[in-house]
Amino acid sequence: MIPELTIDEPFTLDPCGSWPETQHVFDEDSVYAIRMALAAERPLLLRGDPGTGKSQLARAAAQKLGRIFISEVVHSRTEPQDLQWRMDAISRLGKAQMLGQSGTKYQDELPKDITDPLDPRLFLNPGVLWWVFGWQSAFTQHGYSCHKSYLPEAPPEWDASKGAVLLIDEIDKADADLPNSLLETLGNRAFHIPWLGETIRQQQGDALPLVIITTNEERELPAAFVRRCLVMEMNLPDKQDDVFVNWLYKRGRVHFKDPQTCPDSVLKDAAKLLIEDRKEAGRQGFKKPGQAEYLDLVKAVTTLEKTEKKQRDLLQKVSHFAFKKHRQ
Repeated sequence: MIPELTIDEPFTLDPCGSWPETQHVFDEDSVYAIRMALAAERPLLLRGDPGTGKSQLARAAAQKLGRIFISEVVHSRTEPQDLQWRMDAISRLGKAQMLGQSGTKYQDELPKDITDPLDPRLFLNPGVLWWVFGWQSAFTQHGYSCHKSYLPEAPPEWDASKGAVLLIDEIDKADADLPNSLLETLGNRAFHIPWLGETIRQQQGDALPLVIITTNEERELPAAFVRRCLVMEMNLPDKQDDVFVNWLYKRGRVHFKDPQTCPDSVLKDAAKLLIEDRKEAGRQGFKKPGQAEYLDLVKAVTTLEKTEKKQRDLLQKVSHFAFKKHRQ
């Protein structure tokens, strides 16, 4: 049974790990895309400009589906195996060198079922795919590691049978090897850990993960990878100015609910300023400011000034700090 999600109904996203509390609202496309990804058992690739809420969509889906939210932000040095496991080979080498010194004895306390201070389990950390496909195994391994890293924050009353939402954020920053390797692991629902001689695989009876992948299109993704995903474009509706102003106003009102502290005129004036700056950035070939910058601007002026007139005046004076990120 694929759960229903409510369209156009704002709700509060609870804090999760380093992610702060915020507001979210599902639009129709988002709901259909999430439910189709669950039904088709395919990754959902989100394309669009930065600041359009791609990453937040994954977190919102996790909360509404009652699943654990697990995430990895990809960077240029991320390797395919990092999504599965990470071995701290440098620390292990340092420990070996220390133990090899004449007269040196190992003094640290070891876990009760480990006797070798160079046991690989002491230097191995689960990656996000390990947590997704083998929660209990990953949790046990996390306990062994001397240098613990990521531990996902499980929601109340959650267990592995309820499944996860896995966010692979900004996959376009990695080399082509990473998306191709990710597809193989997701297709097999399993991967091997040579340090342990074990295979981690999807447990029978556990819900399959909902995998959401984002790209800012900084580099082209492999065609084979894109074909294996469902794709959703998350672009701002900026073709018609009046439609765009109304869309931004509605999103702004989700975050700033009180018209007394954030008047309609401030939300709409900020939207018009954003439209002007997006057009200018487009003419000059720069990245356009988006929803995130719009919300930053509104938050700043409603915090700094308390009357409508002063807020509207301040918009004109400070909007460039939020919108113009390129060199003048």
